[in-house]
Amino acid sequence: MPQYHAPLADMQFLLHDWINICDHYQALGQQDFDQELVNEILNQGAKFAQEVIAPLNREGDEQSSKLHEGKVSTPHGFAAAYQDYIANGWNAMLGSADYEGQDLPNSIAIPVHEMLNSANLSWRLICMLTESAVLAVTKHGDEALKQRYLRQLISGEWTGTMCLTEPHAGTDLSLLSSKATPNDDGSYDITGSKIFISGGDQDWSSNICHLVLARLPDAPEGVKGISLFLVPKVLVNSNGQLGELNTLSVGSIEKKMGIKACPTCVMNFDNAKGWLVGSENKGLACMFTMMNDARFQVGLQGLGVAEASYQGALTYARERLQSRAPQGAAEPSKKADSIMFQPDVRRMLLTQKALTEGSRALAYLYAQQMDIEKFGSDSQKHEANKVIAFLTPICKGFMTDIGTDVSSLGIQVFGGHGYIREWGMEQLMRDSRIAQLYEGTNGIQAADLISRKLARDKGDMLQATHTVLAKLVANIQMSASQQFAQDILEEWFDTSKQLLSLNAVDLAGSAYDYMHYSAYSILGVLWLSMADSAQHSSIASIKSGKANTCAFYLKRLLPRKDGFKANLFSGAEDLLAPADNEFDYQ
Repeated sequence: MPQYHAPLADMQFLLHDWINICDHYQALGQQDFDQELVNEILNQGAKFAQEVIAPLNREGDEQSSKLHEGKVSTPHGFAAAYQDYIANGWNAMLGSADYEGQDLPNSIAIPVHEMLNSANLSWRLICMLTESAVLAVTKHGDEALKQRYLRQLISGEWTGTMCLTEPHAGTDLSLLSSKATPNDDGSYDITGSKIFISGGDQDWSSNICHLVLARLPDAPEGVKGISLFLVPKVLVNSNGQLGELNTLSVGSIEKKMGIKACPTCVMNFDNAKGWLVGSENKGLACMFTMMNDARFQVGLQGLGVAEASYQGALTYARERLQSRAPQGAAEPSKKADSIMFQPDVRRMLLTQKALTEGSRALAYLYAQQMDIEKFGSDSQKHEANKVIAFLTPICKGFMTDIGTDVSSLGIQVFGGHGYIREWGMEQLMRDSRIAQLYEGTNGIQAADLISRKLARDKGDMLQATHTVLAKLVANIQMSASQQFAQDILEEWFDTSKQLLSLNAVDLAGSAYDYMHYSAYSILGVLWLSMADSAQHSSIASIKSGKANTCAFYLKRLLPRKDGFKANLFSGAEDLLAPADNEFDYQ
């Protein structure tokens, strides 16, 4: 397995030199968070990810989670690592201080989450969903529900899951059939089966709080008749102590291509006691609070895997001796040069580096907007919400696409060895593939971006996002770079506005292309901004490395946007023209 090292230099450059995080915190009235504190949290997070979580990754994949007599056991060391995690307060980073959380800015927590994804995607997944459950209960739960569950969820003593999907109802939640029957004591009896439940059961925590979508007896049809319920594995007594087991069970664990160490469960609810989160028949809006947070976090999974793959490929390329470099012997004292000197290997490594570091910048820009949404004034929060909404499908869709692309390149750099189990590169690709599927497939993300976030909003979210990016462009000091960034930004903005005139069918046909056109355009702006900021860095490798990687991105990767742009206005006729039987060979 590639040995993971947290990219602290790049993280600190982005936070301190690019975003100027201390000024950002000052503007939000969060003066307690300074550079020293940020660096200490990043350093400790790196130590935990590298020394505790990463060593479990290979064995976790080998062992996988097991179901025996209705109970799930995770691979050796996973539960102990989780106890270390919560004992040191990592789970509580973003939780409300009203319930003993740390109320840290997202821009401090997100880099730690990235590290954990790079170190061990399966292990991180259960923690991630707990954090999303905390957010949903915090925003939508009544005070009694918060008092009974939030402290333990925030501390990590209890974990959380998201129970949406049913065998017949995936993306189309209007089809779900799980039932909720009200009781006289204010609780509800929940009955139904849910599939693909990450961490549906495990041996980490004394209780698991399932957030379950179900229908009340008199609920309207479709998505307007869905309610959200918190259904604990173990019932909680009025004194806050754990009582009887609830009437729910694990039907099976899925056998999967990747993330094998994370138990993906079929969950059966048999008149299990649950409590309403939010209002009756308003559950989908409540669940989207959790889902949108999870979508960004899944984007971070793509970023995390990309970083791990890049590190493995870079190490191997430096060590692997093969032939002589076409530009002449680079290491004459050795029997051959390392493949690091082969232009085609450099192409692959630079593609990995440019996409990974560009995605990291996008993630941290997103986290900065999350800080504003959390700590800013009402007007600031309003605008930040628009940017977050617009960028969420891009972060989820594009960053998970590049996670798989970059991990595939990592295998390619290794050649035949990359296909072999012992090197660990193939596991990264297997693990990354799920991120393009769960929390809404990337096709759903693309459709959400172009149909809802662009067209239905009539460009308002687009305008807010343009404003944020325009500020970055305005701060670029090198005039040529500033003009280039301005040209990219305005072309994307104008093209996006032109799409508002398309009908629903053509919008759907252009969805995939628009998501990638947007992502490559935005990363172009971010790369020009980063390269400009890096010119003031005291670290030579950052100063020159950002400039050279930016040049590579602009020359070889940015032109990809033009291919996607070419399809935006071509209509969906060619996609829909073939009759169904034309897909067969009979």
